[in-house]
Amino acid sequence: MLGKLDVRDLGVAGKRVFVRVDFNVPLDEGGNVTDDRRIRAALPTLTLLLDRGATLILGSHLGRPKGRVVEELRLAPIAGRLAQMLDRNVMALRSVVGPDVEAVVAKAEPGDVVLLENLRFEPGETACDEQLSRDLAALCDVYVNDAFGAAHRAHASISGIPRHVAQSAAGLLMAAELEHLGRALDGAERPFVLVFGGAKVSDKVPVLRNLLERVDVALIGGGMAYTFLAAQGVDVGGSRLEPDLVSTAGEILREAEERGVRVVLPTDHVVAERLAEDVPTRVSAPGVPEGAMGLDVGPVTAGNFAMEIAQARTVLWNGPMGVFEIPAFDSGTRVVAQAIADVTSRGATSVVGGGDTAAAAQLVGVASRMTHVSTGGGASLELLEGKELPGIAALTSVEES
Repeated sequence: MLGKLDVRDLGVAGKRVFVRVDFNVPLDEGGNVTDDRRIRAALPTLTLLLDRGATLILGSHLGRPKGRVVEELRLAPIAGRLAQMLDRNVMALRSVVGPDVEAVVAKAEPGDVVLLENLRFEPGETACDEQLSRDLAALCDVYVNDAFGAAHRAHASISGIPRHVAQSAAGLLMAAELEHLGRALDGAERPFVLVFGGAKVSDKVPVLRNLLERVDVALIGGGMAYTFLAAQGVDVGGSRLEPDLVSTAGEILREAEERGVRVVLPTDHVVAERLAEDVPTRVSAPGVPEGAMGLDVGPVTAGNFAMEIAQARTVLWNGPMGVFEIPAFDSGTRVVAQAIADVTSRGATSVVGGGDTAAAAQLVGVASRMTHVSTGGGASLELLEGKELPGIAALTSVEES
């Protein structure tokens, strides 16, 4: 796990443990949690710590209040849902730091759970303010980070607190992310198939370059495929295109060929005149005609991708194959998701990137059949680029413990 302590290595009985969680969940107009998956993902770490006699101080952000109090972004509704899940009281505070917070924490006993107010109400959070980092660290004896989705942020609660506590470790969710994504970078079983989609090439160029020396096959769909097709001289019509990255896409294709990595691009496309739910669609090959835009990979391409996936021992999937939120353009994503689930059931390892990819796997109904579904979008991409994430770098190393 990249040489860092995890929560199972800590002695926490009778100690106050600050757990940085990711409770950035959607709320409806009534303040009710509409999707509790991120809260649920933190339960194993919280339960382990409670079972071992810890007092929990939890910190999370919600939305982007930009350093000011926004009533609609208070964490009280989340505390209510967490209390139901843990079957115990959760004290929801209305401040992040200060005398009132210190008084509550001082009285808290083993088994108690205290949830601080939205960390981003404090302007010093995103600025990684040193005083805020010290004030938060003063609330605890030990620090645990289980918010992988925010691990790429150099914020006070992510990289600031660990500078001022004796020990800091990864939570169980963070540890699982590092294990599975780290294995994709080093030691993946071959053949290793990379499945990339989504709208933008610019988000994926560093990842592609870092993974080219590790994968055997790269399947590229989604909107980003049209920049690669344009680099090959294929007509892309009005499809999503990043003109300033066409030459970069060509370079990546040449690098892949030199390394012996097969890059498979769409050979047919589901096209329409515009992006809408009721628009007429048709299949076009090998390119996209003028006046139309490619909005999903075609059936032949989806079948080819599925056959490549069926041969894999490791699959890394990041990005849908089309505009999967609209039924007319979700077929390619469904075929790919099902193929990955099927090969996983036969013993392959599958790692699914966060954000839209996780939502797509959930929509298709196969998320539970994947080896690992990441909770981090930007964080997982930066880790796969080979970057050192601030939230991971700040944790106590095994050698230091």
